[in-house]
Amino acid sequence: MRDQIMSDFLKALASRDASPGGGATAALHVAQAAALVAGCAGDRDVVAEARALSMHALRLAEKAAHAVATVGRARPDDQQARRNACVPPADVIAASAVVLDLVERVPPDPRVVTDLAAAAEAARAAAVTARVSIEVQLAGLPEDTALRESVATVGEICERADRVTEGIRSGVALSR
Repeated sequence: MRDQIMSDFLKALASRDASPGGGATAALHVAQAAALVAGCAGDRDVVAEARALSMHALRLAEKAAHAVATVGRARPDDQQARRNACVPPADVIAASAVVLDLVERVPPDPRVVTDLAAAAEAARAAAVTARVSIEVQLAGLPEDTALRESVATVGEICERADRVTEGIRSGVALSR
């Protein structure tokens, strides 16, 4: 998936195969968001962290696609396969929060604010999609506290993304 041509990836998404799907797409949102931050940041540490996070998210996309394919081949009552399929989305949620940390460390230069807003919104989309992936896999299974806690952080991520985007929009309005 890392080296796949975008048009080929989109064709794979449009196919009836279960993989790649929403989980891989969520991870790719994080990869794109982190890449945008890397392109906006002047601070070398932020650039390095954002680039590393982007590569990490690409690996998560591959893991998510593999996990969904594994669930598709598993017996319907295979609870462990379903739990294992929740790990990449939980990692995507955590990575979404890190993207927002990085966005908040970049000064809102008018030349990059659109990219910063796009990064914040991509982080939100990633977290929300990953939450749905986890909820679907956990439906009907006994409680898993760690995964439920991961899901619970999505609301906070959405609120942070709202604040970042609104801050950018307010700053643009004030500069007019």
